[in-house]
Amino acid sequence: MIREATATDIPRLQEIEVRAGEPFAAVGMDAVAGDEPLSAAVLGEFVLDGRAWAWVSGGVAVGYLIVSVVDGNAHIDQVSVLPEYRGQRIGRRLIDRAVRWAAERGLPAITLTTFVEVEWNGPYYERLGFRYLDEAAETPGLRATRAAEIAHGLDRWPRACMTASVPEWGYAAPHSE
Repeated sequence: MIREATATDIPRLQEIEVRAGEPFAAVGMDAVAGDEPLSAAVLGEFVLDGRAWAWVSGGVAVGYLIVSVVDGNAHIDQVSVLPEYRGQRIGRRLIDRAVRWAAERGLPAITLTTFVEVEWNGPYYERLGFRYLDEAAETPGLRATRAAEIAHGLDRWPRACMTASVPEWGYAAPHSE
């Protein structure tokens, strides 16, 4: 079930982000696996603005997604699912929720940045319907996002921006909310 995240969820969202990052160690990305989660203050802004959703199973959050607006498009800032819940389409359904949020606001596209060569990142998003953006097609806000990622050391592995059309999005079925 998807619901809006609340302030009381924030510690759990941080835990989900940490645990969801652990599999990066298995592909030699220890720095990503050991990265700190988003701060409570940052997550709190998303929660207060109604731009954070949690997937709940057995009464507790097991995945979450936060979204912002970058250059007139929805932008997935973070989507994380506990490793033991992967393969259940939770991430996909959270992305569907973000796309519906974008559609409700008349936003034409949804974007994200991702690791190109990590199977559960770039190739996964491509299977969902995202396409890679050439650097020349990146908007100023996406370039700023990438610059921040580079400053954080994420350029040690190939990364790229991706986009998908909100009106053309193919939703997963069934929806649970």
